Amino acid sequence: MLSRRLFAATAAGTAVVAGTPALLAAEAKAQTAPADSTIERVKSTKVLRIAALPGEAPYFNKDLATGQWSGMCIDMAKDISANFDGTVEYIESTYGNSVLDLQANKIDLAFALNPTPKRALVIDFTHPFYLHGFGMVGRKGFKATNWADLDKPEVKIAFDIGSVHEIAARRFASHATHIALKTRDECVLAVQSGRADCVIMAVNLGLTAVKKNPALGEFQMLHQPRIQLPTCMGVRKEANKDWRDFLNAWVDYNRGVQQVREWLFAGLAINGVKPEDIPADVEL
Repeated sequence: MLSRRLFAATAAGTAVVAGTPALLAAEAKAQTAPADSTIERVKSTKVLRIAALPGEAPYFNKDLATGQWSGMCIDMAKDISANFDGTVEYIESTYGNSVLDLQANKIDLAFALNPTPKRALVIDFTHPFYLHGFGMVGRKGFKATNWADLDKPEVKIAFDIGSVHEIAARRFASHATHIALKTRDECVLAVQSGRADCVIMAVNLGLTAVKKNPALGEFQMLHQPRIQLPTCMGVRKEANKDWRDFLNAWVDYNRGVQQVREWLFAGLAINGVKPEDIPADVEL
């Protein structure tokens, strides 16, 4: 017969062993519990972390002397954070890296992204805040209205490698002579030097390039087809969709009252582009 003391010890040991699976399960659950959703984090910290892209006016512009940021997306971020009585934290990045920054939870929001199918596999997107039209900047005297005007072997088209500009040029002007370069600046230089007849650019980039380089010809929209890609905000994929839903409501409201248009004009003005400089067939 077990003594009373031995029985008590055995019973206690049995209780610990019996309780071990429950304790382990609770510990495992605590370790794998999902972090707070983005909207909860922003509300609690009152800090909105965004990807900021140097040299990408009209969306982003950094004053090298003061370190101050300005631009369309900076104004948008400040307005979004104001809904939480918060401030904006700028994480310098690039378009490509901002997607990785979202996945790594380094930022809460990435601006000015085209919602490509590949990107949609890894991040979520808001409603478009702007439809980005495409056209071309030609050398002085070079004119084109439709893609068919460019789709000829004698026409030399420059574009930056890996961009939507390249995709558009190869698809809609496949018979032209293509000049693939690493950067947009190289493309502009190719047009200035006469190596290329034109460079394919989105509206904002084209208008800015012409204003900064008077030696270039004018920016011209291209039609038939008219290409307009949605420009959205990117957010991290998470089970709680409140952050994305809030941003969708914010986008719809500010587009509806034409506030996004005003932010765009202010961003374009950084490089001296005025509303009257925008071609009549450009939809904003």
